[in-house]
Amino acid sequence: MEKKKVIIIGAAGRDFHNFNIYYRDNENYQVVAFTATQIPDIDDRKYPAELAGSLYPEGIPIYSQDKLTELIQELNVDECVFAYSDVKYEDVMAISAIVNAAGADFKLLGPKSTMLKSSKPVISVCAVRTGCGKSQTTRKVIELLMEKGLKVVAIRHPMPYGDLAAQKVQRFATVEDLKIHKCTVEEMEEYEPHVIRGNIIYAGVDYEAILKAAENDPDGCDVIVWDGGNNDFSFYETDLAITILDPHRPGHELNYYPGEVSLRIADIALINKIDSATKEAIETVKKNIKVVNPNAAIIKAESKIMVENPELIKGKRVLVVEDGPTLTHGEMKLGAGTIAAGRFGAKELVDPREYAVGKLIDTFNTYKHIGELLPAMGYGEEQLKDLETTINNTDCDTVIIGTPIDLSRVININKPHTRVHYELAEVGSPNLEEIIEGFVKEHKLVK
Repeated sequence: MEKKKVIIIGAAGRDFHNFNIYYRDNENYQVVAFTATQIPDIDDRKYPAELAGSLYPEGIPIYSQDKLTELIQELNVDECVFAYSDVKYEDVMAISAIVNAAGADFKLLGPKSTMLKSSKPVISVCAVRTGCGKSQTTRKVIELLMEKGLKVVAIRHPMPYGDLAAQKVQRFATVEDLKIHKCTVEEMEEYEPHVIRGNIIYAGVDYEAILKAAENDPDGCDVIVWDGGNNDFSFYETDLAITILDPHRPGHELNYYPGEVSLRIADIALINKIDSATKEAIETVKKNIKVVNPNAAIIKAESKIMVENPELIKGKRVLVVEDGPTLTHGEMKLGAGTIAAGRFGAKELVDPREYAVGKLIDTFNTYKHIGELLPAMGYGEEQLKDLETTINNTDCDTVIIGTPIDLSRVININKPHTRVHYELAEVGSPNLEEIIEGFVKEHKLVK
């Protein structure tokens, strides 16, 4: 039988995982290309031969998604596999129309084809959109497990934007490890909150190899916690699935791929940020949970905000720097820094757009909804330098850093600045402590 020719449509994450698990050693298919979007400078490269396996001794080229139609026709492609996340349904189907019009089939791979089985109990923490508060929930879950004397290893959804072969399996135990692996700001934002708390976290490209390494971590492993990215579902079969929802974006839980998948397979649906959302929005989210997953236990939580130097905010003209992905493809119009500016009496939010330089100008042109906030884009040295220059150009009294890491550690900020921290605080019952208590007993994990 002639091999089916395949293009995997991705964004440097789920696409590589789907290839590794479903296609890499599959004699029935020939993956002729990846296409890439969302991530700067990932296209015009190759998925390396060292990771692609014996069927692909030359590796696999990566092209811009803009070239999809011509690639399908020039390479005589039979099917295209959509493999990235946090995407509106209408955009998914628009890509499907492009694929079908070019003559190929359009395919989505589900959990049965892509999830791996661990020898350890697995808790997954996912979300219906980028920026729901998944990371703070993951931290809370890990802390509750560690309080019971358990060895917890976190595995993070992929963010491999550099040397893919070198990033096959990455282990982070200290802040120094972030430097060794040349992490971008986006990677540091996800990994650093774990390691400063004494957690071990793995990430990379080959999630079968990563799982084996995590299960046999030199410091021990009793439980795997999947720290999901965007609104993707877990790469691993899950014993307890937690999905976070955001009432600042009511209705999005039923309109984005694969966020609704994450919601439908959740054991726990956690509605975050109830302290800063309207009652009507919270009720909308709660109603939608019950429509698609009536068996899920619902937890309500606040995202508690703490500011290091609130006196730098009151009465000041402030520049608010928020988490980049949350503002861009997460489509949020506010974040922790914005809320802190309001609560602590900022005089004015200074619009950074007239001061933007380099690739940040492109970001503002692409994501016009961002408005007067500054997204902390840092996929590489050039973007990081543009961020630093834009901040230092801006005419403001104070910079509010609403990102998960301290930006002042990786760039030089020439004006007063303060950080905003945020932690999860559940309201009422059920809560995560009760849920984790039951999980530990069910899996006989008590030390």
